Amino acid sequence: MATLDALTAQVAQNTSVEQSAVTLIKGIATQLAAAGTDPAKLADLSNQLNASATALAAAVTANTPAAAAHKP
Repeated sequence: MATLDALTAQVAQNTSVEQSAVTLIKGIATQLAAAGTDPAKLADLSNQLNASATALAAAVTANTPAAAAHKP
């Protein structure tokens, strides 16, 4: 039963993370549209995206278990 509970909790967490990613992507599209061709707004958006990408990469790395050695 503990395995099922752990799996259920992991599915819920994955769903939450996936929804957060969808929200982030939609937000980027909205911000790009709002920035138009304004160089200052585009530079600010670029800086925000770089910061978000760095934070996301760190979170993925920190929360991804090392790959197990494959045994044939």
